[in-house]
Parts: sequence; C-alpha cells; structure tokens
Amino acid sequence: MTQTLLIEEPLNKKFIQSSLRRPFAGFTLLELIIVLAILAMGSVLLIPSIGNMNSRTFTAQVREVTTLLNYSRRTAVITGQPASAQFFPDLEEDESPQTAARSDLGRSESWRARGIDFAYEDSTQQRPDVEGGVTITFFPEGGSTGGSLILTLDRREAVISIDPFSGKVRAEYSDD
Repeated sequence: MTQTLLIEEPLNKKFIQSSLRRPFAGFTLLELIIVLAILAMGSVLLIPSIGNMNSRTFTAQVREVTTLLNYSRRTAVITGQPASAQFFPDLEEDESPQTAARSDLGRSESWRARGIDFAYEDSTQQRPDVEGGVTITFFPEGGSTGGSLILTLDRREAVISIDPFSGKVRAEYSDD
C-alpha cells in the first residue's frame, strides 16, 4: 500500500503544479451573470433619463419664450419706447427667417422654434399663419398687442398668454 501512495502522491503534485502554471482562459458563469446584472441596473436608471430629454428641452424653450416676452415688456416700460418680441418657426439650415414688419420705434428681440411647433392666437381669438413669424409689441404704458403663443412637442402643450391691457405674461402647461 505504501507503494500506491508513493505513486499517487507525485501525480497529484504534478497536476496541482501544472494547473497553477496555466492561466485561466475565460470567465466563470457567475462572473458573467454579475456583470449582466450590473448592466441591467445601469440601464434601468439611464433609460428614463434619456426618454425625459424632450420634456426638459420643451420646458426650457417655454421658459425662454416667457423670459423673452417679460424682457421686452420691461424694456418698453423702462425706455419709454415700444419693444417687440418676434417668433419664427423652425426653419431648414439654408433658409433664413423673414423678419416681421419692424417699426423704427423701440427694440426687437427674436426667438426661433427649435424642434417644436408653435401657433399664435391673437386677442380676437383668430389664428393667423405663422410662416413669416409673429411679432408681439409691448408699449411703454404697460399694454401690448396681446394674444397667446401655443407651443407643442409630441403630446405636450404650453399656452403662453399675453394680456393686451397689462402686458402680463402667463404660461400654462397642458399634458395629455
């Protein structure tokens, strides 16, 4: 029996030594499952943020329009001259916006719709064509030409109302 042990003992040592010298080729199943689980958790956190980008872009553009209107209103009151805010539809790269009729009085600021649709409803509830742009003028006494700008992106809509008597600007969101 001792001879058998002597024969087995060198074989076991040779097997252990040869397996230690040889590097492992590949990953274990457990390692692959852990990596896939980490990737799945990361995608669960990332995908809602990417889907929400249009919503953030839309909200930022509505704030930009509201700020432009408030700026024009303040400019008219402070300078004592009419100030205008012009709005243009989203145009192709090679097209240039047609400037709306500008008076020689006061200042004019402009905004271009980037990727969103907009419509205009004047004080008389009419919806004129916005192809050439829309101009809203604020007067030094505080009034304005008034109306509503309707901005839409996918199913989101925002209505920015401009009071013709006070010139106050108010934005309302309506989501479907």
